[in-house]
Amino acid sequence: MSAVIETRKLSKWYGNVLGLSDVTLEIGPGISGLLGPNGAGKSTFLKLLTGQIKPSLGSVTILGEKIKNNYAIFSKIGFCPEHDSFYEEITGWEFLTQLLSLHGFAASEVKIRAEKTLEVVELSRDKDRLVRAYSRGMRQRLKFAQAIAHDPEILVLDEPLAGLDPLGKRKVIRLIKEFKSQGKTIIVSSHVLPEIEALTKTIILIHQGKIFATGDIHYIRDLIESHPHLVSVKCAEPRRLASMLLTEDYIRSINFGPDSKTLVVETKNRDKFFSLLLSLIVESRIDIEEITSPDDNLQAVFDYLVGK
Repeated sequence: MSAVIETRKLSKWYGNVLGLSDVTLEIGPGISGLLGPNGAGKSTFLKLLTGQIKPSLGSVTILGEKIKNNYAIFSKIGFCPEHDSFYEEITGWEFLTQLLSLHGFAASEVKIRAEKTLEVVELSRDKDRLVRAYSRGMRQRLKFAQAIAHDPEILVLDEPLAGLDPLGKRKVIRLIKEFKSQGKTIIVSSHVLPEIEALTKTIILIHQGKIFATGDIHYIRDLIESHPHLVSVKCAEPRRLASMLLTEDYIRSINFGPDSKTLVVETKNRDKFFSLLLSLIVESRIDIEEITSPDDNLQAVFDYLVGK
């Protein structure tokens, strides 16, 4: 898959403060989750991608073209910033239509696009209210609306779910996934791990201005050989199962869970463990109710990588 966004040794510092350090990445179509704590460098990275600030070192290209003064590329990017930047004394309708006009659309097209987009983000009924009267969630949806109204090829979304209620988050997540199905390239940043997991398994982990890992979350987890895998097994005979598993040298420990049916296995080799478990189910007639991996998730991987 060809890269839509490429960075080479991309770095940015503010005086003596390092914002981003030596980032080399290729990002293709689909959803990529940019994950890191507040202050990790996510917003700096996204502002560099969208040409809002200049790199101190390195380069960034979009669709093979440089960003600086390339106004044709700007029209292909939709950007939802983390922080509000509204003219408070205009309506939501005026805000959106004026931005669409700046993209060069004719008045008739501006009207059609604004109506459609406001309906998508469920702001049609409130389009004539002043922005200063909007709730935090409404302001967030209006920011999202201006990012998608001109139908860009690339969406850069900085904390797009902040301020939304649970229902609003689910709706925006669904919309973002719809854009993926249209072949768009989407970068979504967040410091809330479950939000990224709900959107994509393709992640970019950033911490202290540096990229720690990129790729599929489960693949990254498998590469962390220095940390054992935890597998939770719920079955009718946990003690019998434990006695069969303890004979293998790749089983580091077994602990019983909070109920009488669950045991948590710590293993150095997850593939061998699952192969053994399958044979025990077949040959020893162990009745397994549920298998989960409590550390095979984004939080665990991130904690491992940043040394928490």
